Amino acid sequence: MYKVLLVDDEPFITEGLSDAVDWSAFGLEVVGSAEDGEEALERLREVNVDLLITDISMPIMNGLELIRAARELQPQLKVIILSGYNEFDYLKEGMRLGIENYVLKPIRFEELEATLEGTVRKLDADKPMPAFGRDEIGILRDNVMTRWANGRIAFPELAERTSLLGIDLSKPYAALAIMRFGPVMGHAAASFHPTAAADSSEAADAGNAVAEQEGSADLGSPWERNSSAEPIADLLSISSEELLVIPFHNEDGDLVAACCIDGSEQAKAKLTETLERLAAIWESRQWQPRIALGETAPMVDAAVSYGQARKAQQFFLVLPERQLIDYARISAETSALPTELFEWEPYAKAITAKDKDELTRRIKRDFAVIRALEGLHPARARGAAVELMILMKMEVDKLRRADTADVFKELLDSAVSAESLAGVEDALATAAFFAADSFSGEDMSPVVKQALRYIHEHYEEPLTLKSLGLQFHIHPNYLGQLFHKQTSDTFTDYLNKYRIERAKELLADSRLKVSEIARQVGYWETGYFYKQFKKHVGMVPGEYKELL
Repeated sequence: MYKVLLVDDEPFITEGLSDAVDWSAFGLEVVGSAEDGEEALERLREVNVDLLITDISMPIMNGLELIRAARELQPQLKVIILSGYNEFDYLKEGMRLGIENYVLKPIRFEELEATLEGTVRKLDADKPMPAFGRDEIGILRDNVMTRWANGRIAFPELAERTSLLGIDLSKPYAALAIMRFGPVMGHAAASFHPTAAADSSEAADAGNAVAEQEGSADLGSPWERNSSAEPIADLLSISSEELLVIPFHNEDGDLVAACCIDGSEQAKAKLTETLERLAAIWESRQWQPRIALGETAPMVDAAVSYGQARKAQQFFLVLPERQLIDYARISAETSALPTELFEWEPYAKAITAKDKDELTRRIKRDFAVIRALEGLHPARARGAAVELMILMKMEVDKLRRADTADVFKELLDSAVSAESLAGVEDALATAAFFAADSFSGEDMSPVVKQALRYIHEHYEEPLTLKSLGLQFHIHPNYLGQLFHKQTSDTFTDYLNKYRIERAKELLADSRLKVSEIARQVGYWETGYFYKQFKKHVGMVPGEYKELL
């Protein structure tokens, strides 16, 4: 990450820039701010900075004086000037000092972001090419691919990094698969998925056939050897012109395969068939593979497929006999249910708000609707409830509770083996209450709980870590670290996701204009609202509204 220092004598400008720009998407990190040139110089003496973004008209030391002094400290420093006026003399002097751009206030984020892209390209070009060893290259590949899978890397940086590391992402589509090895904790009833036994038997037969051809030597399990060299070699061996497989390790140390294809139905079918065959091979070696496959998505939306694969991995808690779980097949299990049933966002809101009355009301309402539906197979209702419980587990996982897996394993077993809808309903209610209790328990810092509550109640207002720090008497940097540790989201990411969910609710009211909705959920810059909506929903507000 390149380091950025923001300087302006109006704190709301630096705070607004810090929160309004997705700096990490450009490979940038804001490391501090200052309210005048002298304070900025002190910061520059303490930390090396790659990019200085500064106002021109400031007391004590103006922007041009700061630039001259800063360049003496850090000659390679890139500079972007901000100004409320189109001051020609300042502009001319700034150009002489070698600035990247002169951005007028009020800031047009499209112009600023275009400037940031260009500046990052210059920083990349100025950076000497390191002589990487094999281990370092592997770490870099994992880092770049993980950021891509999570949707946290801007396209210009992605293209530059993949070119440097020899990663081929030229195919138009990709499906991501997360691969784990070893026993699944506990066991659940196999009856949840009607095709589980047949699929497992066919995979075992295929694996035995391959094992006979290859020889039956026991290669040992990769988790025991603490190495994934052999699984990676197997993944590379199935790569072809039609199916390009790029293995890497994610942030949790899991083996992930980016399976790149042309997007045709034939290619999708071949991908699933190939992974099933590979799973059978690994099972025949007694590696006990658990492959979770997301749906095929355009390269720019790889994060969608990765998120689905993460979700599919949770289903091994109730399908321990499977070697491969395809998210597309799992989601088809609940496709017959009305879309308003078991809708995750209202449940998530009630859980984080610890509102057990609302959880009880929603569960009773949803099951009442299910009982009134004619011709609905009970297995579909059970599958939808299990999927909702898995989402609850993933939410509680963010709190890093030690007992989460055990509790949800027991509750999922209860739901899967329940002989009536009432039994499924009881298991879901217990899971929901456990999740709500988790968010009100001691596992989460009181100040983080206060911050979450404040966000939910004041999301339409200008919110920053600094303002919340003042509100709760805690240093904003420490609050940011604590928030990220206990929610697995940065403050800005969580706030944006929460605001976008509220915007989706408002879009159901056709009387409101998009600009009005943006303001009601806390976005005063409509362009930035569009960008965040597209990032989190996958489409612009107008397209989403047409689907309602």
